[in-house]
Amino acid sequence: MIIEILIIIIRFIILAGVQVLVLNNLQLGGLINPYLYVLFLLTLPVRTPRILMLFIALATGLVIDMFMNTMGMHAAACLLLGFVRPSWLKIMSPRDGYETDAVPGIRKFGFQWFLVYSSVMVLVHHTFLFYIEVFRFSEFFYTFLRVILSSIVTMILIIISHYLFSKPEGRNK
Repeated sequence: MIIEILIIIIRFIILAGVQVLVLNNLQLGGLINPYLYVLFLLTLPVRTPRILMLFIALATGLVIDMFMNTMGMHAAACLLLGFVRPSWLKIMSPRDGYETDAVPGIRKFGFQWFLVYSSVMVLVHHTFLFYIEVFRFSEFFYTFLRVILSSIVTMILIIISHYLFSKPEGRNK
């Protein structure tokens, strides 16, 4: 149990560090803003209690807001993601249900399941984040283009990092 908590904390530090130190400094035409840190929220254990999920999502968003000086926008988007995630996991539930220690991942549930699960979650996060950032509908289509392009790049980064850093299933611990 302690080891799993330490792994989660280390994952948060690494993803937040990559986000703040690398991805926030990339200039990709203003249309593409990849937010890899959402992978942290996506890969929390399935059985994480909803209230704990909301607290973790809020803390994650506040840390990112602190470094990006975005005054709560990431915290709000992460809270929405944390609120929607349990319901979406219930909808995506396998026929037999989840194992007690299940963590969403490609190697555990398959590429298609993970792609659908994470794509919807990333779209929810990015849509809310970009529209609250603009806060007007006069730039609706430009913002929608930003949401789509940023979500695609974020998903590519999530899949690459997931394959690079997740341990294969079936091996002994």
